[in-house]
Amino acid sequence: MEVVILCGGQGTRLREETEYRPKPMVDVGGRPILWHIMKTYSHFGYRDFILCLGYKQELIREYFMNYRWMNSDVTVDLASQEMTVRHRTHAEDWRVTLVDTGKDTKKGGRLKKIQPYISGGLFMMTYGDGVADIDIHRLTEHHRRAEALVTFTGVHPISRFATVETDRNGAIVDWEEKKVLEGYINGGFFTLDKRVFDYIAGDCEFEEEPMRRLAQERRVTMFRHEGFWHCMDTYRDYLLLNEMWANGRAPWKRWDDD
Repeated sequence: MEVVILCGGQGTRLREETEYRPKPMVDVGGRPILWHIMKTYSHFGYRDFILCLGYKQELIREYFMNYRWMNSDVTVDLASQEMTVRHRTHAEDWRVTLVDTGKDTKKGGRLKKIQPYISGGLFMMTYGDGVADIDIHRLTEHHRRAEALVTFTGVHPISRFATVETDRNGAIVDWEEKKVLEGYINGGFFTLDKRVFDYIAGDCEFEEEPMRRLAQERRVTMFRHEGFWHCMDTYRDYLLLNEMWANGRAPWKRWDDD
């Protein structure tokens, strides 16, 4: 089953970093957040990736084309230009398809462009900026039981502002930063039936008209994820995720160290 990752957006709310590189290439703990997302899927045995490229796509291409040399200890002979991988080598059992889906293409249009690369009846899809401690096996099992065309992962949003509780007189009785809110939002991590391509007409946002039609036909189901999820949407998110990684408390890291 292929895993499609949307990597083409401009990440305008994270301009401090995305002015120079695409958001999926912004580092968390010294590696692109895209790598963290792919490690999550590969932990569950999914190793066939399709990356929908757009904005500053050359940086993502260069990263994977030079992956072995950039993630290993190497010796370079400047006279012969030969490079030798030394003791510490880092390699992944991944098959990565890099597809130019256009700089300004919307998410539905990007999906439509990778349709020829989908080989089976089901495939996975997610965004290139969110990490979670999600159980991918449970997600796919839920999708098969529901017999839907689309399963998305519902997550609880985290308030960006302090939330307060008051008594009847207006006095503050509780104050909480980064409170996990009730209700669910779309956290990405989709399982899709390839028939969803029939619902995508031209360049559109997948979450708008296609999802609206699918929902009206009762072809959409939600997988409830009660664990950790965080999207790197702003510079504040970037700092938070890097702090969590540096302190050894990154819940999304379910894989063993290499």
